[in-house]
Amino acid sequence: MSVSDKVRDWLKEPLVHFLIGGLLIYALFAWRGEPVDPASRTIEISRSDRAQLSLGFERMMGRSPTDAELDNQVQRFVREEVLYREALRLGLDGNDGVVRRRLSQKMDLLAAAQAETAQPTDETLQEWYEAHPERFADTSRYTLDQTFQSDLDEAKAQIAALNAMAAGDDWNTLSEPISLPASLSQMPRKEVLDRFGEQFLAGIDALKPRELWQGPVRSGFGFHGVRLRAVEVGEVPPFEEVRSKVENDWRTATIAERKERGYAILREAYTVEIAE
Repeated sequence: MSVSDKVRDWLKEPLVHFLIGGLLIYALFAWRGEPVDPASRTIEISRSDRAQLSLGFERMMGRSPTDAELDNQVQRFVREEVLYREALRLGLDGNDGVVRRRLSQKMDLLAAAQAETAQPTDETLQEWYEAHPERFADTSRYTLDQTFQSDLDEAKAQIAALNAMAAGDDWNTLSEPISLPASLSQMPRKEVLDRFGEQFLAGIDALKPRELWQGPVRSGFGFHGVRLRAVEVGEVPPFEEVRSKVENDWRTATIAERKERGYAILREAYTVEIAE
């Protein structure tokens, strides 16, 4: 079967049509960027809106939509808008953990959007490769101690307390319970990735080995204080052999950095009061 035949079969799948429709609607909401008035019973679809839906379809499918296909996208948009407004009218957006997570994820996406499409120069990637050789040497090994907190501010306070402790004190008593090893001794990079996740690995790659506690380093579990004792870097392949890996690594790290920078800017505007 040729590639074109496979593509045609793929495009016949109902799930693919659903996903494409959803992406087009999401793109239109993002493009409009207008607040929704849940009290309004009028939904306006301008020529610009239709043009945007058409452009989104063309980018997805590689061709312009037929009149029927464009009408279908408009109806999907209207359905989404009706249900969204009614959800707001019923107050379903309040105190809903799922909604909170989806909206926070959307804010993260907005912060990272530019990095996802940026095209770094070879010079930028070469500098990244030389600054982080351990990321491209699969035989790298890590020796470190780590503590855990589910809350960012608590993690920051914990790190300060750890660095104030006297030598010989049991530092692990300050950690929240978690099913991860408190100390690693020459653990291979792949095993660190498998056990702690990509976000944690990227975080410790940004640290220099020191006897002080550093961080917080974020992971899929929460936040970690890290005492990075040593990193043993294995043989690093030539840049030309791992260029695509370097670019992916640079992009992942840049996205994560922009998300954290965006959050830090917003976080400064808030005062958090935690009841004892």
